[in-house]
Amino acid sequence: MCTVVIRVPASAGEPTRVLAIRDEDPERPWNRLGRWWPEPHDGVVGVRDVRAGGAWLAADPESRRLAVLLNRADASARPESELVSRGGIVLDSVAGRSPAGEPPTHGFNLVEVDPAGARVLTWDGEHLRSTMLDPGTHMIAHDDVDDLATPRIERWLDEFRRTTPDEGPRWWVPWVEVLRRSADLEPTDDRAIIRDNRPLGYPTLSLLACVASVSRDGVDVHYGELTEPGRWGGLDLA
Repeated sequence: MCTVVIRVPASAGEPTRVLAIRDEDPERPWNRLGRWWPEPHDGVVGVRDVRAGGAWLAADPESRRLAVLLNRADASARPESELVSRGGIVLDSVAGRSPAGEPPTHGFNLVEVDPAGARVLTWDGEHLRSTMLDPGTHMIAHDDVDDLATPRIERWLDEFRRTTPDEGPRWWVPWVEVLRRSADLEPTDDRAIIRDNRPLGYPTLSLLACVASVSRDGVDVHYGELTEPGRWGGLDLA
């Protein structure tokens, strides 16, 4: 039940800004932001899932592409033996190979960003569809883009829309302040962004966040972990 906030600029000469918060089982090991993959993904920077070898978020500085994956429920009747990890989709995406047809995975929302714009590819186990993101600020979680039926989007989307990122190198500071305020809610509250999903039957908590800026000049990504899973203790993005 990850969350992504993305601001798409009105002008192609301006950067797209991304804030991504990862919810995962803290017992599932990961590698922090880095270059973890050999050919054909040499040079890709991302957060690596140690168990399956794929990525939650990845960026290719050479192609100036970024992708981040959010899990969502699906209606697939395929047996687990026919399904593969979703993490490989992220690596393929930044290599220019977006999902097509009927991906052999559980459901997902895949956020793809390059200098030309941003879109969300949604797979529900039956249909794969693409949503181009208009200029402005959007939120994505486990359902559709800007879905006000998702309590955290209904509560915080307007807050992020009213908050303008800074112009300087730490442009994300105002957005992180919104994230800090959101953590006044209990992590089990449906409206919370910093989450503890265990009461919902999922072994996942908010663990870390990345911010990224994508433009014709390149891709710049920063990473930070929460001091305690599912709890706000500050977020040092470096």
